[in-house]
Amino acid sequence: MSVSIGIEKVVKRFGDATIIPGLSLNIKNGEFFTLLGPSGCGKTTLLRMIAGFNSIEEGRILFDADVINKIPAYKRNIGMVFQNYAIFPHLTVRQNVEYGLKQRKVPAAEIKQRVDSILEIVKITDYMDRLPERLSGGQQQRVALARAIVIHPTVLLMDEPLSNLDAKLRIEMRAAIREIQNQIGITTIYVTHDQEEALAVSDRIAVMKSGVIQQVAAPEEIYVHPVNIFVSTFIGRSNLFHATAKGNNLSFPNGYQLTIPRLIEQKEEQKVIVSIRPEEFIMAESGIPAVVLKRTFLGKYVNYDLKFPDFDLPDGETSIEYSQHLGDVNENYLSAGETIFLVPNPQKINVFSLDESRSLMKGSVNG
Repeated sequence: MSVSIGIEKVVKRFGDATIIPGLSLNIKNGEFFTLLGPSGCGKTTLLRMIAGFNSIEEGRILFDADVINKIPAYKRNIGMVFQNYAIFPHLTVRQNVEYGLKQRKVPAAEIKQRVDSILEIVKITDYMDRLPERLSGGQQQRVALARAIVIHPTVLLMDEPLSNLDAKLRIEMRAAIREIQNQIGITTIYVTHDQEEALAVSDRIAVMKSGVIQQVAAPEEIYVHPVNIFVSTFIGRSNLFHATAKGNNLSFPNGYQLTIPRLIEQKEEQKVIVSIRPEEFIMAESGIPAVVLKRTFLGKYVNYDLKFPDFDLPDGETSIEYSQHLGDVNENYLSAGETIFLVPNPQKINVFSLDESRSLMKGSVNG
């Protein structure tokens, strides 16, 4: 039986340092919820507070309507999957998965039924008699996942569970984890710094910075409608430009102008920052002139670093990125030194206040 999770103005301090300065969040029953952010942003600290491994200085955490602040970790009925798997090397797969049930003194017949069922769900039945040393990294991670789920926890917590796997295996395992979570229907909180991973597995994502949640939304909303510059640049790639906004129009320093239908009408002229992702440019016969600096082949995409003459880029940047889908290139790659013309897609562009703190676009969602 899974639960909803309420986090109300929680504070975490280590000595004089405040890591989480009063964070509130609601996670729905059965939701796959991801905490995403750079290293040191507080996401693992928050996960450990939910698990009961870290104390809570202020605020409270609730499972449904029950406050769990004072409940020790071993009584919270939480399943935990760690970065390093933490499975016992001297026990077989079956013995590892049985371990938590035996600790809870579950009857032997029920242990067998539950272990057989979860081994089948995570697709490791064929390896049940092997020791961990004879398993691949992905198989070991499946064992850790099975051991966490078999105890029928109310909440499943996962801390960077795929970071030790190679790229191909990470993609396979994130699909497996999402499929298993859908089958089990358990409330899951997943911690990662990998944006692509978060976008692939989550029902909703909370983007964190310095212990503060910047935006909570579905993956598509986070990517397409970021609420500030940090989210825009942390999720995927974004090219940033200085511009001036008036009404629904943008004017760039080189004189290029663009009408943005989603821009909140600006009654007074004001300086803004414009975010355009590499794939949101369209190559055309005329538009913004750009000089190709270098080309990077990335499989499905070809990325180019471009110089935009007469454009004012924030933070001392000297080049921007432009992406072409390989199917659109037909091996007619651009060459260094070549001049092209690009037109931004006005339906895709995001515009932010000059202080980078808020979106000026209609329909921006945070929650």
